[in-house]
Amino acid sequence: MEIRIKRKGRDDLVLEAPSLRKAILRETDLRKANLREADLHEADLSWADLRKANLREADLSGANLRWADLEGADLRGADLSGAYLRWADLHGADLEGADLEGADLREAKMPHFQLPEGVLTTITLVPVLD
Repeated sequence: MEIRIKRKGRDDLVLEAPSLRKAILRETDLRKANLREADLHEADLSWADLRKANLREADLSGANLRWADLEGADLRGADLSGAYLRWADLHGADLEGADLEGADLREAKMPHFQLPEGVLTTITLVPVLD
């Protein structure tokens, strides 16, 4: 799979690929990236910097997002079912309508977290003491 990265400006990043399924994007700087509706099923985004990224309606099912920085990310309507979000930073992330069924959120940083209206039949939450 070929992934082309285009920089429009200093902060804008657009990833273009037919599919990013199972892509290895470990430790990648994706700050403010526009990944709306991206297919990131089972992608490895561990340690990735996704601060303020647009992941609205993205398929992140089964994705590895451990230690990912998702501060301020737009995850509205995203499919995070079965995603591994252990130790992820979700400060200020918008999860409205996100599907979190089977997601592992143990030890994730989520201050003032409100459960979204998404699917929450099976979710693992363990509080972190700062």
